[in-house]
Amino acid sequence: MPEEREDDVPHDEGTADRPVVLVVDDAPSSLGLLCDALEGAGYTVLVAADGESALERLDIVAPDAILLDGMMPGLSGFETCRRIKADPAHAHIPVLFMTGLSETPDVVEGFACGGVDYVVKPIRVQEVLARLHTHTRNARITRMARDAVDVAGMGAVFVDAHGRIAWRSPQAAQWLPQLGPVAHAGHLPRALAPALRPGAAMHAGTSSGVRLSVRNLGSSTLGETMLLLAQERGGNAGRLAEAALTPRETEVLSWLAKGKTNRDIADILGMSPRTVNKHLEHIFEKLGVETRAAAAALASGQLG
Repeated sequence: MPEEREDDVPHDEGTADRPVVLVVDDAPSSLGLLCDALEGAGYTVLVAADGESALERLDIVAPDAILLDGMMPGLSGFETCRRIKADPAHAHIPVLFMTGLSETPDVVEGFACGGVDYVVKPIRVQEVLARLHTHTRNARITRMARDAVDVAGMGAVFVDAHGRIAWRSPQAAQWLPQLGPVAHAGHLPRALAPALRPGAAMHAGTSSGVRLSVRNLGSSTLGETMLLLAQERGGNAGRLAEAALTPRETEVLSWLAKGKTNRDIADILGMSPRTVNKHLEHIFEKLGVETRAAAAALASGQLG
């Protein structure tokens, strides 16, 4: 079986929508049945024979999930996973370990280094497909929801209990390096330390002259603190920043601005259409608008 399989997939209009899985194993020829089953189930399959090759693949493409052999010569699967999770660009990718080791310490190490699940060799194909479907779907929804935060000049940062940045939206990633020095690598700039106090609100300026408002929106479902950064200026961004939307309301509004229906938003965010309606009622009240079109126009920068 060739080491690269993506060229085997026709690049038609539907290919871009196929989830991508990176399979990492030092004996990839033994996984032919699994790779064939994955492709038959609608995945695009990439293959790497060792940890170093897997990291090189990630410089080229970001897969939706990684199936990773735990024990490999050279860079082990566990160390490979640690390096993947240490890179903010790839930390969101779910890693499922494939291992012949089922002893408790090995399972614990797999989860400790960032894995979300594991399957024991010899591989049971249907079990892998079921687990993979769940994790790729959850990862895609999470990534879409978090990307949606960047609307009308706002960005979001999630900080863990140790003060480390767990995730930041693309807009926030542009601003953070311009907010001054950090005490430790991977932590917030010192200038934003006061924002970690519950309910805090503050102002900060970037080195490029952008004035930001920073609000602490409390803890997320993972126990991480969410900070909302908004550019201070007249018009829509200021109006949205003052509206004090919750993280979930911000997600709903951003998808509304992208033209999604209530049912679309419900499917994307994993809630009922009735709950979407409730969020929209609160959004309209906070923004001082009465219609979906007005809220969407405000979010997309079409209103003053």
